[in-house]
Amino acid sequence: MEEKAPVANGKKRPGVGRRDRYIKERKVGEGTYAVVYLGRQLSTSRVVAIKKIKVGQFKDGLDMSAIREIKFLSELRHENVIELIDVFISSGTSRSLNLVLEYLSADLEMVIKDRSIVFTAADIKSWMRMTIAGLYHCHRHNVLHRDLKPNNLLLSPSGHLKLADFGLARQQPGPYDVMTPTVVTRWYRAPELLLGSKTYTRKVDMWAVGAIFAELMLRTPYLPGQTDLDQLDLTFRALGTPTEQSWPGVSLLPDYFYDPAKTSTADTGKKSGVYPAPSRDEMRMRFSAASENALDLLCQMTTLDPAKRIDTRDALGSEYFREHPRPTQPELLPKLSKRDDTESDVKVGSNNTGFSGALRRRGKDDAKSEVNKERERGLADIAKKLF
Repeated sequence: MEEKAPVANGKKRPGVGRRDRYIKERKVGEGTYAVVYLGRQLSTSRVVAIKKIKVGQFKDGLDMSAIREIKFLSELRHENVIELIDVFISSGTSRSLNLVLEYLSADLEMVIKDRSIVFTAADIKSWMRMTIAGLYHCHRHNVLHRDLKPNNLLLSPSGHLKLADFGLARQQPGPYDVMTPTVVTRWYRAPELLLGSKTYTRKVDMWAVGAIFAELMLRTPYLPGQTDLDQLDLTFRALGTPTEQSWPGVSLLPDYFYDPAKTSTADTGKKSGVYPAPSRDEMRMRFSAASENALDLLCQMTTLDPAKRIDTRDALGSEYFREHPRPTQPELLPKLSKRDDTESDVKVGSNNTGFSGALRRRGKDDAKSEVNKERERGLADIAKKLF
């Protein structure tokens, strides 16, 4: 008798499925560690994306990022989080792990870049509400995403936005747990990460959402730094250089080297100048189409001091979401030009094939405290059960 998938909160979680339930129709993307196929669920004819993980690439058989993705997507069942439908093992000479995910053919980055698409303030409000709702669900379950950006916000044919690519996600750490600061794509990386902090909170995700909000209003990346140092300089030029008065404890962060005695110049060379915080009028000019409530929320999301940065719960309760115009209904949101789904790329996360690029760039990830080691052992047990 076939074992049923475990049930949590009245909902079925994906179990270890049988490979004969699905058919792979064609390959739509390939990376160093994964191949993505367009496929179908035979019992329902549902179009799915099948991500095949190349197990043999890793010393211990399977990269921990893949296990984390399975773990978190199994737990985070929500309309604004990509659905993990099933997991199965390929047989044959080269065994591999296959993730069956819902089919999504577009992402928010594609919409932002498509200049033929015109979207309104109500459309932006709808995308933002769905993003924050999905993130609120993650944070309520103590999960940090750590790689939010427009091309990890996928769009379903019905217009619903879904968070994807949980390869860098992890459980909310304890106050003394040490983590890597080299997470989140640079343009969306919070200042505490850029300054080398190894203890941080879920507020790093909120900073990324703020950068995405700004990008939606500007239709161009808000802070597109070329290097980490350039990213810091762009951030502080835009929002002011933090001091002990504005951000208590900032001078103790590993990479903080700004000298308050110096003033900014057109080119400081070492980029050690201090920039003033922008006035409200400057912010209005920068985001000329934003309402006052939209500007309030943006400023609260991009507050430099993470302790003062807004959280997902308060963001969802913002006046911005209650003022007119009301958020556009998902099914009425603008979409990419009509394409044949069988000829479009399947989106299951950044670059279609990777776990956030994490399989390529993780290197030395979180420094392993005893608590973190125990978590990793637990995740490794999941991997053993899959095989």
